[in-house]
Amino acid sequence: MFKGISSVISFLTIIPSKSGELETVAKNMYLFPIAGAVIGLIVGAAGYGLSLFIQPLITGLILTGALAIITGMHHTDALCDFADGIMAKGTKEKKLKAMRDPAVGSAGVMTVVLYAAGMILAISMMKGFALFEAVLFSELMAKLSMVIQANRGISAWEGLSSPFTQSMKDPRKLAVAAGIAIIPTVIFGGLTGVFVVISCVGLSFLLLAVSKRSFGGISGDVFGASNELVRLASLLIFASV
Repeated sequence: MFKGISSVISFLTIIPSKSGELETVAKNMYLFPIAGAVIGLIVGAAGYGLSLFIQPLITGLILTGALAIITGMHHTDALCDFADGIMAKGTKEKKLKAMRDPAVGSAGVMTVVLYAAGMILAISMMKGFALFEAVLFSELMAKLSMVIQANRGISAWEGLSSPFTQSMKDPRKLAVAAGIAIIPTVIFGGLTGVFVVISCVGLSFLLLAVSKRSFGGISGDVFGASNELVRLASLLIFASV
């Protein structure tokens, strides 16, 4: 269990580990919400302290940057690629080519700008313990979304996503991941937590359907984009409800 937790934390963050082989990470993907809890606790605690002493927009900027840095910006890059692929015109092959192109297009740039603005705005609307809870539970939901997609989806091609989609078909693993993420969110988040969970699940399936139609399945970029979009949606709900 410790090796599995260590592997997923290393895979999803810049924290190094000796057990970060892709096969090990894929087998333990159901533990992604635990990695989300680690990220949420670190960034949420920082936000709790900062929000009590500095201006809200500055807190939002710092925490948005902190989340990007601690995750190695991999998911932010995936969001760029996903947006480029979705907005490309033509066949699935053309959309796949656009998503896999290492160059960032205008759709990717605009999406990341809007994402960053949304993150800063959402975080700036909260402070103290409310901000801590929102960051923590949003990370849990973001990581659960990737597990849901791996369980329900198929890979668009043999690539980074393939080991994950193959190893996460066991419904018991999905149940464990859901329990880790959903139970604390609902218990401590109350009615708002319920809204967040429903939104997370709904958005995960929506992105799954869009990816299947556009690309023929999911990929590592789809996982990463879902992580970012579900996190943002969750924070916006916590800030608004």
